[in-house]
Amino acid sequence: MENGSSKGDVPEDANAHCPGTQSDEAGKADSCAGCPNQQICATAPKGPDPDLVAIAERMATVKHKILVLSGKGGVGKSTFSAQLSFALAEMDHQVGLLDIDICGPSIPKMLGVEGQDIHQSNLGWSPIYVESNLGVMSIGFMLPNPDDAVIWRGPRKNRLIKQFLKDVDWGEIDYLVVDAPPGTSDEHISIVQYLQATEVDGAIIVTTPQQVSLIDVRKEINFCKKVPQGRRMPRSGR
Repeated sequence: MENGSSKGDVPEDANAHCPGTQSDEAGKADSCAGCPNQQICATAPKGPDPDLVAIAERMATVKHKILVLSGKGGVGKSTFSAQLSFALAEMDHQVGLLDIDICGPSIPKMLGVEGQDIHQSNLGWSPIYVESNLGVMSIGFMLPNPDDAVIWRGPRKNRLIKQFLKDVDWGEIDYLVVDAPPGTSDEHISIVQYLQATEVDGAIIVTTPQQVSLIDVRKEINFCKKVPQGRRMPRSGR
């Protein structure tokens, strides 16, 4: 969290090591010198992010939240997320699958719903339903071409994750499975930060037995131990 994003949103064109717009140092820190947002940040009102209240209200209809993580790419994390969601749905649970892998969304392809359009109502964005009790949300539904590259900096990815949590109308569901990208970067910090007002039931960590994968997965386990979110269930898969 060296860039200060834990203290508030960071403008997309901010300098390195930006303290965040909600920080008391916003616009005043040494790293703010020469930033085009310096004056705006220095005079902007400070305080808790009002969107966190909206996220907490939206998540109040979700009974259980499970993060699926991996330290390394290509270990089967998205496959596991999809299969877990199908298994829970087969048990007659109401399930939501949220894909926050912004740069590499694979859930739409895996679930056979590529090319679907997101619909919006007065209640928010409607998930794409694979089954009557299994809804999915992903940036993959927003790309004109599935081969398009998403070349976004961290703040823009963070804003979309916040919008997914705040604006998607899941309704009353039993489980929300969150498929995260590999690593411990912006998306992971953001999902934990935005869900801080609601309990996360745990994290399932997927790996393969190769040493190079196990090295990375240990970092993911340490990440889960450090973040202040409910009880955690690190587990090796595959």
